[in-house]
Amino acid sequence: MADRPPAGLGRPRGGMVLRVLESWWAPRRVVRGLQAMPDSVQLVVLMLAMLITLIGQGPGLARAAQLDPSIPLDARVGGAALGTVFMMPLLAYAVAGVTGLLSRLTPWRLEPRHARLALFWALLAVAPATLLSGMVAGLIGPSPALTLTRTVAGVGFLFIWGAGIAALARRS
Repeated sequence: MADRPPAGLGRPRGGMVLRVLESWWAPRRVVRGLQAMPDSVQLVVLMLAMLITLIGQGPGLARAAQLDPSIPLDARVGGAALGTVFMMPLLAYAVAGVTGLLSRLTPWRLEPRHARLALFWALLAVAPATLLSGMVAGLIGPSPALTLTRTVAGVGFLFIWGAGIAALARRS
């Protein structure tokens, strides 16, 4: 019984990594299975998503520093870290709060913790796509391939976030 996960946080088919991948084709099912996630774990999910996003920016920042040495790499990484790890979580909480408030204008209500879960999970679920986009930015630079990978990440985020909201909203 000691190795059993808390309710709502079970590990179907391999754990968190497989849930992230499964979110690309069955986001409603994945988010519904996570709805009992406590706020402290939601914060960990958000910070992990931001850390992966920061790592994904590394190759593009290195390429930009090499092409334009007037701004050194450490300054670029410092700015990216400030924006990604410190400012983006605040923005994510604000967006989740606004989403929860806007849901009150519809017949579908979204609890604040569910609004946060849908957004934070979508950010984590698209993290592999942001890593790929970062590698393309660093290795190839501005190109149709970079546009494609960023588009896939953006559309994937909107798809997973929207499906998460739909899975957690309750009709009033």
